Amino acid sequence: MRPVTKHAVSPAGDICRLSAVELADRIRQRQLSVREVVGAFLDRIDAVNPLVNAIVSLRERADILAEAESADAHLARGGEAGSLFGLPIAIKDLALTKGLRTTFGSPIFADFVPDMDDFFVERVRKAGAIIIGKTNVPEFGLGSNTYNPVFGPTLNAFDPKLTAGGSSGGAAVALALDMVPVADGSDFGGSLRNPAAYNNVYGFRPSQGLVPAGPDFDVFHAQMGVEGPMGRNIADIALLLDEQAGYHPQAPLSHAKEGSFRDGLRTKATGGRVAWLGDLGGHLPTEPGVLDLCEAALARFAGASFESEALVPDVDFEALWQAFVTLRQSSSGCGLKAHYDDPAKRKLLKPEAIWEVEQAMRLTAPQIHAATVRRTSWHKTLLSLFERFDLVALPTAQVFPFDVSTHWPREVAGRAMDSYHRWMQVSAFATLGGCPALNVPAGFDGEGRPMGMQLIGRPRGDLAVLKAGAAYEATLPWAAGAT
Repeated sequence: MRPVTKHAVSPAGDICRLSAVELADRIRQRQLSVREVVGAFLDRIDAVNPLVNAIVSLRERADILAEAESADAHLARGGEAGSLFGLPIAIKDLALTKGLRTTFGSPIFADFVPDMDDFFVERVRKAGAIIIGKTNVPEFGLGSNTYNPVFGPTLNAFDPKLTAGGSSGGAAVALALDMVPVADGSDFGGSLRNPAAYNNVYGFRPSQGLVPAGPDFDVFHAQMGVEGPMGRNIADIALLLDEQAGYHPQAPLSHAKEGSFRDGLRTKATGGRVAWLGDLGGHLPTEPGVLDLCEAALARFAGASFESEALVPDVDFEALWQAFVTLRQSSSGCGLKAHYDDPAKRKLLKPEAIWEVEQAMRLTAPQIHAATVRRTSWHKTLLSLFERFDLVALPTAQVFPFDVSTHWPREVAGRAMDSYHRWMQVSAFATLGGCPALNVPAGFDGEGRPMGMQLIGRPRGDLAVLKAGAAYEATLPWAAGAT
């Protein structure tokens, strides 16, 4: 299998390289037909997806093109066009899609077809997007390596021997290789950030509650996972987030957005101060080269008047990680327990899912309460940092993309990893703080492996983070995606 590049297809690929914002504008102005756009992306998928396995449950081509032609007829009649009108989008396979198979990467749900959409999917449809299929995920989203027994692994956009990251691995690869113009993802332990870093695109974890969760039955309890956008540029991320975000009456922890993110980006960031936490004074083992790339990225960021200062907060980071693990087990582990309790289904669960459930069953109420207290303390620490700084920065991952056949790294920089997600500990800090966090591409090591950096902002300071991301984007000497 050879590495994939943007030049694997011909002329129609020019359409696929346009930004989502430009595509939507050209469709509304009838400079491009929806059928032309959708056909180009389907051709791109036919040429590239067999090499990387990013898009799954792809609808029949004839059905998708019929929907595109209907959209063109709607425009010809003078019909209104939403912000995503005519854009082909594949939804992450952890989100419900009405009438379209949703497997969660599990053989338990290999043939499941929902009769409803997740709230954000419903909004994407109403904005005029054409949902063409799903993007591949790890089983139940567990782990930052996208593989499952239903569809197999998704391969990195730059090197098919390497992992795509996860759990939004299919989305990141589809985006990087121009199979979709913009993508959705979800993030508990870095799932919007890690695969974006591993495929040289942008992934944005919004503030807790900005994008309504549901329809789930445990939304009051499961507070740390969020939905969000991925894009090849910040403007495209804002385009999708404008539709995903905002209060929903059936999502009790959701809240209203304050205006349009796209409109907000029209005012440029004028600089700021960045707290660089690095490897937390050696607490986080990191593969050689990761910190160097991120520090070089910060040096570029200084060109946009964002000055950085290295510091390590006075925090018990091990206790904070254990709080994250406890809270994850109490939500994810308990959520999987119904499958674990059925012997036939238990046989179909991967070891990491069984581990989550069995650890959850050992938890006590005082342990969970203590974890929430620790989380609250960390939130207060972040608020104190944001009194002095505009952003907190960390590497997006502690290791570069690794061999796709490796389920998860057992060792990082000579230190043993005691769980399937310990090697992604760096992603937990934004999650525990309920903060917006943006992965920005940081560069490539000597082997051509991508890495990213997290820009973390104040809770509900999503627009400020995106504006900082746009300022950073302008400093990059290369384009996002697999150029």
